[in-house]
Amino acid sequence: MDAFQHRMPGVLICITIALATTFIADHYGGPTLLYALLFGMTLHFLSEEGRCLAGVEFSARTILRLGVALLGVRITIEEVAELGIGPVLTVICGVAFTIAFGAVMARLLRLDRDMGLLTGGSVAICGASAALALSAVMPRNATHERNTIMTVAGVTTLSTLAMVTYPLIVGVLGLSDTEAGIFLGGTIHDVAQVVGAGYMISQDTGDVSTFVKLLRVAMLVPAVMVFMFLFRRERQEEGGDQKVPMLPSFLVAFVALVIVNSLGWIPPVVVDGFTEMSRWCLVTAIAALGIKTSFQKLAVVGWKPVILMVAETLFLLLLVLVFIQTGLVSL
Repeated sequence: MDAFQHRMPGVLICITIALATTFIADHYGGPTLLYALLFGMTLHFLSEEGRCLAGVEFSARTILRLGVALLGVRITIEEVAELGIGPVLTVICGVAFTIAFGAVMARLLRLDRDMGLLTGGSVAICGASAALALSAVMPRNATHERNTIMTVAGVTTLSTLAMVTYPLIVGVLGLSDTEAGIFLGGTIHDVAQVVGAGYMISQDTGDVSTFVKLLRVAMLVPAVMVFMFLFRRERQEEGGDQKVPMLPSFLVAFVALVIVNSLGWIPPVVVDGFTEMSRWCLVTAIAALGIKTSFQKLAVVGWKPVILMVAETLFLLLLVLVFIQTGLVSL
């Protein structure tokens, strides 16, 4: 009960933003999620301290994950099979090549290899969540904590920028809904921003982008295992005993709902109800994400790490576009 009361002020702020932006979008047009993001950013001071902080964090993490999990009722295995093996190959290549590119770029910028691997994994997989998971199995040297903070701040900001700008790239290139979903899901860093960008374009694009993004999230476990192998000697010297993270619960729930829905066990009225609940969860979470966004944080991390993360982001963007333009995603 105490936890509920502790979180309630921040959650109510996020719900209020969701209600206001939904009203504006319904009556005056425009993307609800983008409105929620921008409205939230005007209230960034609420995330610094005070009564709203716990609720904003809860909305940005738990409510977001609930909303993403509920999206599974909109997707069936038949729809996934129609996408083919192309998106899977795109995701695997994107993750592997981006992490390798990060290590090479870090050397060119005279940063340590750990920074390149950490930022590369964060950009390639799922943003701040990947940064925290990967850093947990990396050696805790003098720069470990600083590298993690830099990566989280930088990748969160870049992901928010991508959410706003990548749909414009989709329009310029004239991508189809499916191609747009693969592009957004394969390139934007965090789950929240992928969902926001995808559903700004269309329902189909949002569904595809969510599926592709969750494929990237699933790559977190093998990536952590590889990092554990790379840094096993350093961790043994420290006496570390880190466990490989389990698959995120929201990913498991998403897959379970896809399977159940594919079997036809969910009545249409329940599908509609879950879809509407998911929409409200996502708008609330995007509002919280906006409140947490601070472009000023990049000013304190230095230019080289920023250049590194921007380069990794552009590399992943170009790589996925090559897969799309060459037709490899249609395999």
